[in-house]
Amino acid sequence: MDKKILTYLSGKMFTFPQETNRAHVRMNISNRDLAAATVCHRSFTDLKRDHVLFSLATPSKTNAFLLFWDETNKEMEPHILDRKSEYRGQDYKPNMWHSVCTTWDSTTGLVQLWFDGQPSIRKFISSGTNIRSSNMITILGQEQDAHGAGFDLKQSFVGMMSDVHMWDYILSPCEIHNYMDDLQFTPGNVLNWRALEFQIVDRVLIEDKLHICN
Repeated sequence: MDKKILTYLSGKMFTFPQETNRAHVRMNISNRDLAAATVCHRSFTDLKRDHVLFSLATPSKTNAFLLFWDETNKEMEPHILDRKSEYRGQDYKPNMWHSVCTTWDSTTGLVQLWFDGQPSIRKFISSGTNIRSSNMITILGQEQDAHGAGFDLKQSFVGMMSDVHMWDYILSPCEIHNYMDDLQFTPGNVLNWRALEFQIVDRVLIEDKLHICN
């Protein structure tokens, strides 16, 4: 495992260049008690199978906060505290950047997905219990079936990922649109792409973010 790095990643992306059950980026989050959360990221892939987009696990909940693409049912699946919700109808095209934000509130139990700037309906998923642990492990590139482990080759992410942020509150619609449009927004106070502490395991590259030349 490579050493932990604190890096300013604005204008950068992680490239996951091959299907593997090992390569990933790991971020440890210590001593958190999340009564609400927002996770935003951008991704670019040509995968035509199931794959993970964001995986946060605690020792007791391997899918404490997970975003997963189910290719068979063509749906985005947020998981909170090992409970799942399904969202269909997203225009999840291959070979282009997509921006996704997922919000959840433990008081109401409602989860919502923002896909390329468009909000989903709110659905009940899990209420009354916070996401809490002294050792949360967040992983990009692999889905955790165990705390920090249990990776499946056929659930791995292959492609590029950028602008990963996590907040311990729900972003307002205007803040989410500012993120989606790459305007000024308050960076994540749990995970901050502009000052990210992480470990790279196996073949994951840090590159300049891919832009299409007009």
